[in-house]
Amino acid sequence: MLETVKYLIGSAGASGFGSKSTAEEVTAAALDLGSITAIITGATSGIGAETARVLAMRGARLVLPARSLKAAEEAKARIATEFPGAEVVVLPLDLSSLSSVRCFVARFLALQLPLNLLINNAGKFSHDHAISENGVEMTFATNYLGHFLLTKLLLIKMAETARETGIQGRIVNVTSGIHSWFSGDCLRYLDLVTCKKVPYDATRAYALSKLANVLHAKQLAERLKQMDANVTANCVHPGIVRTRLTRDREGLVTGTPPPPPHLPLLLILNRSICSPSDIFRKPTADLVFFLASKLLKTIPQAAATTCYVAAHPRMEGVSGKYFADCNEASPSSAACSREDAARLWRASEAMTARFRLEPSPPPDAEM
Repeated sequence: MLETVKYLIGSAGASGFGSKSTAEEVTAAALDLGSITAIITGATSGIGAETARVLAMRGARLVLPARSLKAAEEAKARIATEFPGAEVVVLPLDLSSLSSVRCFVARFLALQLPLNLLINNAGKFSHDHAISENGVEMTFATNYLGHFLLTKLLLIKMAETARETGIQGRIVNVTSGIHSWFSGDCLRYLDLVTCKKVPYDATRAYALSKLANVLHAKQLAERLKQMDANVTANCVHPGIVRTRLTRDREGLVTGTPPPPPHLPLLLILNRSICSPSDIFRKPTADLVFFLASKLLKTIPQAAATTCYVAAHPRMEGVSGKYFADCNEASPSSAACSREDAARLWRASEAMTARFRLEPSPPPDAEM
């Protein structure tokens, strides 16, 4: 009950911030990011767009990858209107395609820019079963596997930048509290759902991808330490917020699926109204989302935790952690398994290696 009250009133935690803090507020201590270059996936709308806006306000150079170049150019124009001196680079990227990820990295490296921040923010909630061009369930391919390869291919550049500039690099995975809704063997379920050997459950598929994001950050932090790279890796849960993530859902309210674990709403979901697997089914979904809408964060509040972990001086040297409401929090027990994190990494290496030989595009990025 106490945690619920703290959330509702925005009580500050150990970091000095809480659920009501905004992205601008948490970056006030990092007034000048003029020497920072950041890649932010999913920055054309919602939390990613606010993250990009605030980092641009603080002076960072932005690289905005997007499947829709039109949407990315519009995001660039909005930033330029508000901050005329902002430097924004737009490049094409479809995270569900490993070929597209490799092409993006080739284009980015050809620009010979430094890289200090990588914010893996883009997310997809697919209501219908679909398979990526690489033969992987689409939600997992987009939310996790594409980001896994993107991060892997940029690690050397980030380590080099940190060594040459003396500025610690930071990798931020945006996950969700819904990761705690997945139980069981991650890789076995992925195989079953990809091959349609079990009925497709959109919520469980999404929860799996978000659990994978947390395990990725955990294992990545250990590997960065072994590399002696001056780069950190952490995971953040933004909270409940209206975004375009479930824009294909018809109903009363749309928003990020997972309520924070400490909200009473979860008791409704678990005990009274429905189970997690039923949350997006009508008419239950309309009632749940209506109740959740009363507790939603604003976009600036939802982007706060990402911006805090990405830019606050207090995060220097912190790695392998999970954050919510701008404070370190505890993920699910499944997300704490070092064995599962290592196993997922090995499987991800194998999945991405199967499609390694792909042509690199000419460097044709537009500044």
